[in-house]
Amino acid sequence: MRMLVVGGSGLLGREVVRQARIAGHEITATFRSQPIGSGGRRLDIRDRAAVRALVAAVRPEVIVNAAYQQADWAATADGGMHVAAAAAATGARLVHVSSDAIFSGRAESYDEAATPDPVTPYGAAKAAAELAVRGLVPDAAVVRTSLIIGGGRSVIERFVRELASGERTGALFSDDIRCPVHVTDLAAAVLELAAAARPGVHNVAGPEAISRHRLGVLIARRDGLDESALPVALRAGSGLPGALAVRLDCAATQARLVTRLRGAGEFLAPAVTAA
Repeated sequence: MRMLVVGGSGLLGREVVRQARIAGHEITATFRSQPIGSGGRRLDIRDRAAVRALVAAVRPEVIVNAAYQQADWAATADGGMHVAAAAAATGARLVHVSSDAIFSGRAESYDEAATPDPVTPYGAAKAAAELAVRGLVPDAAVVRTSLIIGGGRSVIERFVRELASGERTGALFSDDIRCPVHVTDLAAAVLELAAAARPGVHNVAGPEAISRHRLGVLIARRDGLDESALPVALRAGSGLPGALAVRLDCAATQARLVTRLRGAGEFLAPAVTAA
C-alpha cells in the first residue's frame, strides 16, 4: 500500500510510519520543523497549494493525517481541510486523526454518534477539521482518540518525570478524566482502519477512564519514580479552560478491530523481571 503520513515527526506519526514499514508498505512521511531522516518531506499543511502539490506528486493510495499543533487554528482546522481536499482531488483514502477535545465533558460518555460540543479553541479547531473532512471525503475514516502515551516520549510522561524530579512546578488534576491509549495500539488501529477502508467515525482510546493524577502515578511506578512527589490538585475552579471528564465509548469500534486497545493500568504496569 502506498501511504502518505502527514505529521510523521510526531509521536503517533512516527509509530504509524514504523509499523507501516514493517508491514511492507511504501511510505512517504511529512514534517513541519523536525526532520525525520531520509525520505521525509517538509510540509506546512497551512499552505493549501503545497499540500495539493505534494499529494499530486506522491499519488498515495491512503493518507493518514496525524499532524498536531494544539495552539495553531490554521494548522489544525485549515490544515485538516487542505489534506482532505487533496485526498478528494486524487481519490486517496483518508484516515484523519481527531481528539476527545471536541467534547465538553457534560455527557457521561461519548460514542461514535456523539455531536461535538467543544469548549476550547483547540477543540473547536478539531471539530471544524472533522466537519471539513467528512464534507470533502465522505468515505474518510475519522479516528477520535484521547491522551496518547508512548514509552516515555509523550508530553504527559515528560511532565511527570519533571514533576517527580523537582525540575518543574505544577500539579496533576484528580478530577480531569480521560481514556489514555498507548501509541502502539493507536497506530495499529489506524493502519487497520486504513487497510479496511472503513468510513465514518471511530473511537480509538483505552477502555479505562482515569484521572491525570492516577495516570501520573502509574507512569511514576513504571519508571521507578517517587509517586508521592507528584502534586495533586483539582481542575474545577482552577480557571483553566477545558472539559473535566471525557470518556470515549470505544465498544463499537473495538468490536470491529483485530487490534486490542489496552487500558493504562495494563500498558503502564511495571515490567516483571525473572527471578
